[in-house]
Amino acid sequence: MTTNLLIRNVRPMAGSNVDILIENGRITRVEPELSPLGGLVEDGGGRIVVPGLVEAHTHLDKSMIGMAWYRNEVGPRLIDKIETEREAKIRLGIDPVRQSRRQALASVAQGTTHIRSHVDIDTVHGLAGVEGVMRTRDELRDLVDIEIVAFPQGGMMIRPGTIELMRRALEMGAEVVGGLDPAGVDRDPKGHLDAIFDLAQRFGRPIDIHLHEAGELGAFSLELIIERTRALGMQGRVAVSHAFCLGMHDADYVGRLIDELAELSIHILTTGPASQPSPPVAKLRSAGVVVGAGNDGIRDIWGPYGSGDMLERAMFVGLRNNFRRDDELEWALDVCTRGGAGVLALERYGLMPGCWGDMVLVEGETLADAVVSHRPRALVVKRGKVVARGGVAVQTSPAQMSTKTY
Repeated sequence: MTTNLLIRNVRPMAGSNVDILIENGRITRVEPELSPLGGLVEDGGGRIVVPGLVEAHTHLDKSMIGMAWYRNEVGPRLIDKIETEREAKIRLGIDPVRQSRRQALASVAQGTTHIRSHVDIDTVHGLAGVEGVMRTRDELRDLVDIEIVAFPQGGMMIRPGTIELMRRALEMGAEVVGGLDPAGVDRDPKGHLDAIFDLAQRFGRPIDIHLHEAGELGAFSLELIIERTRALGMQGRVAVSHAFCLGMHDADYVGRLIDELAELSIHILTTGPASQPSPPVAKLRSAGVVVGAGNDGIRDIWGPYGSGDMLERAMFVGLRNNFRRDDELEWALDVCTRGGAGVLALERYGLMPGCWGDMVLVEGETLADAVVSHRPRALVVKRGKVVARGGVAVQTSPAQMSTKTY
């Protein structure tokens, strides 16, 4: 079976028209009018080609895509959502294998080639979520790369036994140590950060911490994260998701935090939230901080929104940051491609010879047009193989399992 793919007549990053040759999973030539070498040939029709989109922050284990509509009456506090979700997983039958596969395939269909998923670990559900997403990761390994964050959604210090479960998840192969609101949820910032940084050091894994804490409380937690990163020499191996505190109005304070993030190569992940203070993407980029993005929860207990489309997410990042110029919209796309790739430390990512053949053909006159219109993807390629066409993945999703309304 051939391992070559020639994609004709495409515009890398909306530049000049070229052909792209992929051999044995890697790009080997990017030139006009290449000759086929006996492999498959796809006509790009003059479309823009960008590297595979990177979903750098989501929750594959608890999406409700394909399930009956869930009537959401949860809230308003964060802990209300956490506790309701823990019970609802059982009552509604949210199967992490089935649901993670559905969401992953929806993402593939829209051009995502890499996913970082936070997967819940707690003393009620144990490691079921991790086991389920690992199964999906293995079954879809030819379509998308999935990285698993061992994530203590319900807290660690307030739920004894969770740290041991985190350790077991890392032994099973979870690639990243997760954390969550050291003060706001666990009410013990020192104990929480002691635990996650210790796990990271023992297993040689990076860290990705959910930090919903806003204002000065969040800034205090972020300062503690910065201090530990420096003391333990973990530069470039720590990411902070959400980081709402960086959207506080004290510009001088935020500026000092950003400078320290840049100095220690601490990454920031944003969803471009509509209802919360948002990390200032332009300031972070200007300082040299790597910024990635993700859809967060998609059609789950927390909220009914989301489709898995990272090109749409780039638009949301642009809207939240008041990006209006074309170059600014290109920054938003960069957050959802190269930025996410930087956070995940992906090797050979891009459209140059030597890079992996991971790419997506998008519609639009310019990159800004592609972000704003985010029309269905014509073609998605993973390691030189077509994995989606016309907005449909080549593999099918599990059939809808229920028609009951809850």
